[in-house]
Amino acid sequence: MECAGRGSRGPCVAPATRRCGGCGAVAYCSVSHQLSHWDHHKQECERLEQQMKRVEALNEFPFTFSEEATLEVFEKRESRCSFLSKRGIHGLGMWKYECGCGDSLASANSTRSERESWNLPRELCPCSGPASLKSDALSNWKDYFEWRCLPLHSPVALLLHWPLLVYYATQIAFSGKSGVETTKQLFIHYIGPEKELFQLAAFGELCALFPGVRIHVELVGPAIPEKRDGEKIDIDDYAHCQGADCMCRSSSLNKGSAVSSCMSSAVTLRLRKGFYHDRYRDITEDSFPHLVVAPNAGIAAYPSWLPTIELIKEMNIPAVFSDYCEEACHLAARCIHSVTGHPIRIPIQLNPFRQPLVVENSPLFIPCYPNCFLFGI
Repeated sequence: MECAGRGSRGPCVAPATRRCGGCGAVAYCSVSHQLSHWDHHKQECERLEQQMKRVEALNEFPFTFSEEATLEVFEKRESRCSFLSKRGIHGLGMWKYECGCGDSLASANSTRSERESWNLPRELCPCSGPASLKSDALSNWKDYFEWRCLPLHSPVALLLHWPLLVYYATQIAFSGKSGVETTKQLFIHYIGPEKELFQLAAFGELCALFPGVRIHVELVGPAIPEKRDGEKIDIDDYAHCQGADCMCRSSSLNKGSAVSSCMSSAVTLRLRKGFYHDRYRDITEDSFPHLVVAPNAGIAAYPSWLPTIELIKEMNIPAVFSDYCEEACHLAARCIHSVTGHPIRIPIQLNPFRQPLVVENSPLFIPCYPNCFLFGI
């Protein structure tokens, strides 16, 4: 933990072990830093206290590894590196970016991530089409794993939270609206990709989630390498398992599936470097979106979001944002209200498809997860 009052009255003099007696969510290095920070903290203390009461819900997952991936990593008895190492996937393919070891690699990496494999046995990953069509909308990870016939000790949710975010965003954005379910093409503008640029193969799962629908995703953000600006990527296969003799190595996207005759799905990704409000005109020459999705947005932290929020308001289409914690969403909602003059349309809610591996070194005594909470306009 860092001292919440760092920089407010000279340098920190000790580790931040003095927790606020009201909310318990922040800590200080000294009494003087706590007192000097109070004018700011008193505006958030009660709100953070309420969020602390909901911590147990954040750590609730159906997986056999849930305690290890949540409490043990949060309390530093385990790490993201050790979690991945125990499963034999540390530093491999798409997994290398799920711990700090991959940070230095990401800036220089130019591999074709849409061709990466799961680096897992067939029984632990969705390397081919589903055995059956979804009978109902998926509402949580347990539903998804049962539908895809995956065991609850499989770690694939650590990567699949990206396509499941897109899937769930459409569920909450178009709830009660007709027409979306029957569309044959779905255009999504995906703002601010970072780590997922090195895990694009996982987006092949959108074909299973949207049977019979052609998915077009424009990934727009400053993290996209200059040399890949404008690149079009057609994903016509699921990410492969590690089995050399598995049919996923030779089959097309839907072959071998019990529902292949019902599916004509495919995913097209296009990469666009720059801020969304700067690239919007270029993008909409090709497609006007049904939905905007912005993962781990950090709206309150980046002023560059303000013109993008104004643009989305003018476009008058639904937009769903996620963030690492409830407090970040609250601050974002306040920013959006100041720009649009309206409250958020989709209230802040816990994402049932958040990544089930806690973020290390949280700034609060509240666990943070990628794509943890959602809200929308």
